[in-house]
Amino acid sequence: MSMRWVGVFLMVSAAAVAQSAPVKAEDALAKARVFRYDEMPVRKMGNGGEMRQITQGVLASGEAVALHESVQPAGAVPSPLHVIQHSEFVVVLEGTVEFDHDGKTERVGPGDVMYVAFGTRHRMKNVGDTPAKYLVVAVGGDVKK
Repeated sequence: MSMRWVGVFLMVSAAAVAQSAPVKAEDALAKARVFRYDEMPVRKMGNGGEMRQITQGVLASGEAVALHESVQPAGAVPSPLHVIQHSEFVVVLEGTVEFDHDGKTERVGPGDVMYVAFGTRHRMKNVGDTPAKYLVVAVGGDVKK
């Protein structure tokens, strides 16, 4: 399975496991489906990066979930340290990033997973010489519609 489809697999698997509880039929996560890579909206970032929105919604079990893929070019200025009001799992697909959080910095590479707890002040910086691509799975808190 290619790394770009890991997020799709996680999303479809979570939705399939949670389908027994009631949700609104119009919700994007009400039933299992495939999110096509070439149909995902892309937003250009000020530092030359891109964010590809995969989906956002509520699982049948009640958790708000949002997925997106981000790409930071080599040498890009990272976003400033910021605090989130949800939790995130971030899977590095390509490249090398530094994960600044809780007063420390950790180097993270392909296949590694970062966990950003609710309320954590953090940022990710591409420290490699190639683009850094990572998948963000946001859960709960302010990811609700």
